[in-house]
Amino acid sequence: MNVPKDLKYTKSHEWVRIEGDTATVGITDYAQSELGDIVYVDLPSPGRALIQGDSFGTIESVKTVSDIYSPVKGQIAETNTALEGASELINQDPYGQGWIAKITLDEVPTDLLDPDAYQALLSE
Repeated sequence: MNVPKDLKYTKSHEWVRIEGDTATVGITDYAQSELGDIVYVDLPSPGRALIQGDSFGTIESVKTVSDIYSPVKGQIAETNTALEGASELINQDPYGQGWIAKITLDEVPTDLLDPDAYQALLSE
């Protein structure tokens, strides 16, 4: 599995890229591979306030529907509207064009997993 070293991770398989006061969020390569072909993404509305751990959307695949959980506390600043017509971007490029939302941070979380800890979680 691809686990980029410049990101943080959650136990529920979301990734986070923190740049200043903005967190870009998506699901990991492991998560997209477990889901299979993604056919629909329910994106959150910009402006929505989130508490860390809140479900803020869903991903529907040919196998199942899964919640997307916020790895941070903050407010939805932007969503990846390209996913509305091309949800397969998550399968093709989960860490790039398949990002899901950008969240303006209220605070930087301290309990996210570093790449080594996430890799260890995948090995369990």
